[in-house]
Amino acid sequence: MLTNPVLISVFIMLGLCLLRFNVFLAILVSGLIAGLMSVSFDDNILVVLKNIMNTFISGMSGNLQTSLSYVLVGALAVAVSRTNLTAYLVNFISKKMSDKRILLLFSLAIISSFSQNLIPIHVAFIPILIPPMLSLFNKLKIDRRAVACVVTFGLTTPYMTLPVGFGLIFQDIITQSLNDNGVKVTQSDVAGVVWLMFFIMFFGLLASFIYYRKPKAYQELETKYENLDNISFGKKELMVMIGLLITLTTQILVGSLPLSALLGFLFICVSGGVEYKKIDEVFLGGFSLMGYVAFIMLIACGFGAVLQSTGAIKEIVDFTLSITTNKLIIAFGMMCIGLLITLGIGSSFGTVPIIATLFVPICTALGFSAESIIFIIACAGAVGDTGSPASEATLGITVGLNADNQSDHIKDVCIPTFIFYNIPLVVGGALIAYYL
Repeated sequence: MLTNPVLISVFIMLGLCLLRFNVFLAILVSGLIAGLMSVSFDDNILVVLKNIMNTFISGMSGNLQTSLSYVLVGALAVAVSRTNLTAYLVNFISKKMSDKRILLLFSLAIISSFSQNLIPIHVAFIPILIPPMLSLFNKLKIDRRAVACVVTFGLTTPYMTLPVGFGLIFQDIITQSLNDNGVKVTQSDVAGVVWLMFFIMFFGLLASFIYYRKPKAYQELETKYENLDNISFGKKELMVMIGLLITLTTQILVGSLPLSALLGFLFICVSGGVEYKKIDEVFLGGFSLMGYVAFIMLIACGFGAVLQSTGAIKEIVDFTLSITTNKLIIAFGMMCIGLLITLGIGSSFGTVPIIATLFVPICTALGFSAESIIFIIACAGAVGDTGSPASEATLGITVGLNADNQSDHIKDVCIPTFIFYNIPLVVGGALIAYYL
């Protein structure tokens, strides 16, 4: 096993990511290494490299829908960010909940959840929402680690459990990855299982509430943020809101996020929600916001295809079964491996195609049910998104909470979210998969 190309390439990829090497390049380099280790040294090296890249490129096609969805949703997010819709939410919360500590935190969780489905703008809302509220947090002496846990819950739980917005993308990736590896499932099969992760995440949310319940004082420092005192609700805001409703409704009726995002964005453009001369600017902003992640999705799928082409996965399956056939231990180990990969990559969406290639053959050999396999891939892919220093969720939260330079990315965001979400996901995920 020490010379298994699949294991070596995965650990090289993980090591490079943890060393903060570019994730895109780390996956490409690791894929080339896996391919090179699986061929004879007598082969023409240039031909071998060309064949590996061809496998990479052909494998990328499995995530084309996902990447298109990301780009179109990114354009929607930029369109929303250019209106006062988020500002209205900030003002409403500040005025209605200025003395209700627990209700304020729960409201932040709900608003964050909307950013993954109802208004799919992902982390783009945080720099608008959080900085103006720091003074209110200080007044109520709210521990910002609790805020980090609350917002993280809203950013991650909806896409893990609901087939809407980013959740539809996540479930489509799981469906495609399982089908590519021989487990025939539909998106409705996936949706019928992944909702169980909600209970694990909600447990972590409640635990963080209890642990960070004590008041914590912060200095009242001046922060730079957009002035929200004189905001107006005009035609632009109304058209963007209708465009978002069109997007959500089409998702529910048709189940296609690329189509729904396209129709919603086209309506916003035609109705004047985005000025005609600024459509290019908004769309390029969408590429800037989501384009990089979209390409990570593509090459992660290609990397999975290269691992499959090595023929070394059967060796991993046989070795695993020679050590133990205890399903609970195997499930726990898979959760830990998924955690490590996602911590390195910083994206659950990119992890799924990789771990599906490794885990599905093992699960099939051990006789796991289709429901268990779905849950293992979903949970092992999701675990690590919270707490990863490279995750968009943790980076976005730090930008908001550190607007007055009183929050630390690792100590105040990554470590708390790792403890209260990743540990329950690893333990709870293994138990649920075992009993499914």
